[in-house]
Amino acid sequence: MLAYAIEYAGGGFPIGGSAVNVISRVAPWFRKHWPSSASLFLDGGAPPVPGSRFVNRELAETYQRIADEAQAASRDREEQIERAREIFYEGFVAESIAKFATREVMDESGREHRGLLGYDDLAGWRASVEDPIAFDYRGHTVYKAGPWSQAPVFLQQLSLLDGFDLDSMDPAGPEFVHTVVECAKLAFADREAFYGDPGFTDVPLDDLLSAEYAKQRRSLVSTVADTGDLRPGSPGGRIPRLPTVRLVPQSLGDTWVGEPTLGPTKGDTCHLDVADRFGNVVSATPSGSWLHGAPIIPGLGFCLGTRGQMFWLEDGLPNTLAPGKRPRTTLTPSLAVRDGEITAFGTPGGDQQDQWSLLWFLHRVHHGMDMQSAIDTPAWHTSHFTSSFYPRAAVPGRMHIEARAGEETVRALRDRGHDVVVEGDWSLGRISATSRSADGFLRAAANPRGAQGYAVGR
Repeated sequence: MLAYAIEYAGGGFPIGGSAVNVISRVAPWFRKHWPSSASLFLDGGAPPVPGSRFVNRELAETYQRIADEAQAASRDREEQIERAREIFYEGFVAESIAKFATREVMDESGREHRGLLGYDDLAGWRASVEDPIAFDYRGHTVYKAGPWSQAPVFLQQLSLLDGFDLDSMDPAGPEFVHTVVECAKLAFADREAFYGDPGFTDVPLDDLLSAEYAKQRRSLVSTVADTGDLRPGSPGGRIPRLPTVRLVPQSLGDTWVGEPTLGPTKGDTCHLDVADRFGNVVSATPSGSWLHGAPIIPGLGFCLGTRGQMFWLEDGLPNTLAPGKRPRTTLTPSLAVRDGEITAFGTPGGDQQDQWSLLWFLHRVHHGMDMQSAIDTPAWHTSHFTSSFYPRAAVPGRMHIEARAGEETVRALRDRGHDVVVEGDWSLGRISATSRSADGFLRAAANPRGAQGYAVGR
């Protein structure tokens, strides 16, 4: 199961221009503070050239050792998989991680710190298997992860939008854009007030997704933009509790409000969707181990994840830091089923994930677009609510839209009170999608934005 990863890590692949740009910006930091990262990313002391072969031999050797030890332990595939998990969390991988975490490493605070992860933390944890959250919308059943992620906010938006005549709206017109943005503001306000690891937090998910609650919340959507404070509801009579945040000036300058940063450098997630001839369909959004987010662990070839930053240190919130608790991530892959066809879709993009992927889904359901056309249609999102990333910014009333939506749409949105930032023609969204129909046909589509998305078959 690791063969392809080993092949790409050990044999190499053409590195993309955006990765090279990030490596180039953080190269001085690597040289001065993170020698293990410099050794991997600055071969010969210089950043790689876009399109050149990038090889991570240590990662390939790590995966190969896991595979070899797992296969030596059993001939049964399920037992091999379980053994591989044990090797990672209790074997040589965990030992290397724990040893590295004891080192003092420079971070952006300007001081060196040790890590907080120990061997016992790793040995005592296993990824869980959970039932998804299902929601029916216009003949589709949509499956999302639970409220330890932001994923249910996708379903809350659908519940709110179900009361509007989206079929009759221009997919890039001001009425459609305004309606979707205003419903997003309400749904994401509830995300801030109620979402957290359900093993630690009583999340009123049934109430949040109920038709009665959506009807109540939908009445708050008017013909003008909401530019005030977040307005979470009271599902099941609960009193909302929001974190303490600061507002950002209307001009953000060089500040990046999004993925974690090292100075002015921004990162991004990745996403993949896979369907095969046997009927398996997978949507996955792996993220968190940004090359500039943490140093490479010597001998392993990868860095630690950084999703702990999603927690709040403020007491009493659904997403407040606690031992053994999962942070409320922004990672939110999607599956939708209709008439025997299973579709997997998703996108990188932090807080924008459940906005950009929602647009894609709405264009498919309400405007009859095929997978590629729905990707290519002009995109937008709002930054009205609190960012999940440092510096936890919120810009009330602000929305971002691709210029291709047209001057008329932008002008009409501003007339409604939206603080509109016009972005480049092909700059927002990273959607990919694949599907397997009941008759066995496989289809896929990928995003041209950023020149990093591919739809391939093998």
